[in-house]
Amino acid sequence: MAHANIVYWRRSIWNGRRCLPVLMTLDQGWLRARDRSGADLFAVPAAQVSGRLTRLGTLLLTVDGRRYALVGRGSDISPKPSPEQRRGCADFWAGRPAPASEGPGFLDLAFNEAAAWQTRTWRDALAAGGAAVR
Repeated sequence: MAHANIVYWRRSIWNGRRCLPVLMTLDQGWLRARDRSGADLFAVPAAQVSGRLTRLGTLLLTVDGRRYALVGRGSDISPKPSPEQRRGCADFWAGRPAPASEGPGFLDLAFNEAAAWQTRTWRDALAAGGAAVR
């Protein structure tokens, strides 16, 4: 199982400036998250990750005892992904087939920029990769 995308780490429920872009990759059983500067937030075997998807589409992951609230898109005032994050995501998918999926529903796509679909695909990829997610 391999998957990569830019998600947003919601560090504050109220302050959109603290909703930070993260390049998250799942490859060869390892889950890695990198911030805008390229520093690892975590790099762990997927089997050491637990979490759940909320009804509102937030993926709550626990990694090394720390909880991360991940969403599919930031707010209008959230920092944008860095060029390095965008390039890292593009490089990850270069030469790999895109994941098979039904795609986002109309309402999610129209009103939420497919954010809920992104977190659902992450939940499914993590489950397939051995993480304890529901």
